[in-house]
Amino acid sequence: MICGVDEAGKGSVLGPLVVAAVGVTSENVLDGLGVKDSKLVSPKERERLYPLIRAQCKVATIKLDAQEIDAIRTEMTLNAAMARTHARAIDKLSPSCAYVDACDVNSFRYAEMVKGNLVKQCEIVSEHHADVKYPVVSAASIIAKVTRDRAIVTLAKKYGEIGSGYPADPVTIRFLETWIGEHGSPPPIARKSWKTISAMLARKSQKSLMDF
Repeated sequence: MICGVDEAGKGSVLGPLVVAAVGVTSENVLDGLGVKDSKLVSPKERERLYPLIRAQCKVATIKLDAQEIDAIRTEMTLNAAMARTHARAIDKLSPSCAYVDACDVNSFRYAEMVKGNLVKQCEIVSEHHADVKYPVVSAASIIAKVTRDRAIVTLAKKYGEIGSGYPADPVTIRFLETWIGEHGSPPPIARKSWKTISAMLARKSQKSLMDF
């Protein structure tokens, strides 16, 4: 078996990070499905492909919520955490070879980081933009993206309009600023170790001092 691994939500300031691994006996299994990097596929098309991939391939997913990510980042860098989580997903499928979308500027170094976290022996092919080059990684990117998008919908039902969760999303920023303004601290679904949050807290503190 070979597998592809990708993640969704790595740069998000709120909501979970999802890593997905998709395993196939041959990439021919994916022929005809039309899988592409999730960023190149519409939300409707991702939802259509999601059950087809799950039906024809072995799939493993790992979800890390905001509080878990904050705790992990007190112990290691985000890239090290990604390598460990990629390895956990790969170990769930026990492939002979895994293609991973490199989370480090040095793709060879990232391959060694993943290997160092594996329990079961596996060849690691680490490349930038692997989600575009390899259909099996594209399939993993779709599984990860749909899983995360569904989690964001669930969070929005509880917290209201939160946007996509990314710092570039004005809806997300407005939600965070309003919450911090009302509660004095970030919501439980926010990654407190992110600079976006520390900057907001600093501005609130400065404003409070000026008011005083």
